[in-house]
Amino acid sequence: MNDVLERLSELLEQRKSADPQSSYVAKLYAKGMDSILKKVGEESAETIIAAKNGDNEHLIYETADLWFHTLVMLAHAGLKPNDILEELARREGLSGIAEKASRSESGAA
Repeated sequence: MNDVLERLSELLEQRKSADPQSSYVAKLYAKGMDSILKKVGEESAETIIAAKNGDNEHLIYETADLWFHTLVMLAHAGLKPNDILEELARREGLSGIAEKASRSESGAA
């Protein structure tokens, strides 16, 4: 599965130099972070609705859209999927309560 994320991450990096007229991702990059975040928000809402409706096929489709646009957001910010995977690995085995308390102590919310 990480191979898919790596390939997609590479493709998203390549799209940074693509023509916005010929690439949806390049067009998102050209519009800037606010437009990317708007798309992430839209996809989040669609994912929530699909989950609420109990349609697993639609939930998979919408979650894929959400993950894709989140990866675009991360790439625009200069981050890679591995940055997130490393954070998840750091949290592995921690209780959610303990992890949240550690963020509060360090000033991160």
